[in-house]
This record gives sequence, C-alpha cells and structure tokens, in this order.
Amino acid sequence: MLKKTTAAKKKTAKPAKTLKLHKPEKSGKQKNIETITTKRKNSTARKKEEDMTPREKTLQEIKHKLLSQRDSLLKEAEETLNILPSDLNFPDMGDQATAETDRNFILRLRDRERMLLKKIDETIERIDNHAYGICVECGNEIGIKRLEARPVTTLCIDCKTRQEEEERIAEGG
Repeated sequence: MLKKTTAAKKKTAKPAKTLKLHKPEKSGKQKNIETITTKRKNSTARKKEEDMTPREKTLQEIKHKLLSQRDSLLKEAEETLNILPSDLNFPDMGDQATAETDRNFILRLRDRERMLLKKIDETIERIDNHAYGICVECGNEIGIKRLEARPVTTLCIDCKTRQEEEERIAEGG
C-alpha cells in the first residue's frame, strides 16, 4: 500500500509543461540604433520645450488639460449608459414621475457634455493647427488668463462682451 501512495504523489507533483516564447536576441548594432533613436527623440522633445515661448508652454498645458477632461467626460458618458434604466414602470405615479424627471435631467446633462466634447475636439484641433488663442471675430490674441479660465473659447473678452450685450438687447433686456 505504501508503494501506491508514493506513486500517486509522484503523479500529482509533476509540474505542467509550459510553452515559452522567446524573442529573438537583438544584435549589438540593433541595440545601438534603438538607443540612438531614443536619445534623438528625447533631445528633440527637450529642444522643442526649450524653444517654446511661455505662451506656447501654457497652450500645451491647456491641451493636456483638455485631453484629460475629454477622457473623463467619455468615461462618465459610458457609465451613464450602463446605469441608465431603460424601463420606467413603477406602480406609483409619483415614483414614475420622479424617475422620468431624473432620467431626463441626466440625459440633458449628457447632451450638454456632448456639446462640450465637440468644442474640446475643435479646440485641440486648433491647438494642433496653431490657430488657437486667436479671436475668430477680430483676429487679436486672446489673453492667457481668459484661455486658462475658459479653454474652449473662440472670442477675446471684448468681442464676447459685445456679443453678450447684443444678445441682451435682442432679448429686450
């Protein structure tokens, strides 16, 4: 009986064979080329940062903030789609009305965020095309403080003030 238990232990103790994939070894020349390429990319990036004016640096910071804001808005929209109830049938009319009101409110918020996403994409495109920070109405530079406060703006403070006054007059106020 002892022999059977040790034989059984030996069978269960065997490790499973795993298949290992090996990457081909790079030659010394390939490693050197990759190192040189990486160093050139890093030094080019450093030069670009060093050659940038303070305004350009601020614009790049704004771009990074817009990209992160865009990502977070997209994540929130996806989460909303997953949790939004599709069936709103409640026995109590008050509960059903509340649920519909909440659902409509959430959808209205997401619609506003959708419009903001469109503005963010347009702004990122303007930054990449070096057209960002220029007022679309008068052609003057938009102040950095205004760009930091409202990154998706396309109007300088003077043009925006004039536009708001015209809207107020048109509304009769």
